[in-house]
Amino acid sequence: MYKSIETTGKTEEEAINAALALLGLKRDEISVEILERAKPGFLGIGSTPAKIKVYYKAEDEAVVRTREFLEGLLVRMGSDATVEITPRDDNALYVNLKGDNLGPLIGRRGETLDAIQHLANFAVNRSGGPHIKISIDAEDYRQKREQSLVALARKVAGKVVKYRRNMTLEPMNSYERHVIHSSLQDFEGVTTYSVGTEPNRRVVIAYGRSRAARQDFRSKR
Repeated sequence: MYKSIETTGKTEEEAINAALALLGLKRDEISVEILERAKPGFLGIGSTPAKIKVYYKAEDEAVVRTREFLEGLLVRMGSDATVEITPRDDNALYVNLKGDNLGPLIGRRGETLDAIQHLANFAVNRSGGPHIKISIDAEDYRQKREQSLVALARKVAGKVVKYRRNMTLEPMNSYERHVIHSSLQDFEGVTTYSVGTEPNRRVVIAYGRSRAARQDFRSKR
């Protein structure tokens, strides 16, 4: 979303510098339209200032609310992590937290990160308007975790087929269980389903075509 402001100065350059100071931006982050050129007059009499319009890219309201909430939350958590927000289609925002010592923000199996994501979604959407889906990661933890889960799932599935016996994985949250189910839905000779109650719900990788295999995939989570 682009916005604009108008400024004046003795010269076009002074007007531009005034705009940059007001916006806190760099020269390559704006575009300039000259509305009126400066006129020196005669002996300083009758001179007129330069007038310009500066166009700049501004964050939309959802991005601003998300950034303000997360930066305030991180301060309260004693973290100096920075917030990087990337808008996506369909009213979605991808947030990546960056910095050193992000372990406390991630938590055990990403539990703290999940809590931060839940709080951000609640805080940003409680004021009404179009629903914004906020996904939060920390230095690509979720992507790395997903890759490790897929590798684990396929390794265990291989053992299930080899030894022809079911194997139960460690407790996982709903997102991680979904990754396991998705990665093995086409794996020949096994099926998956979940057992137990939160927060100790686990994925079972079962040998052959059990009755659980006929369940709708969406019910596995």
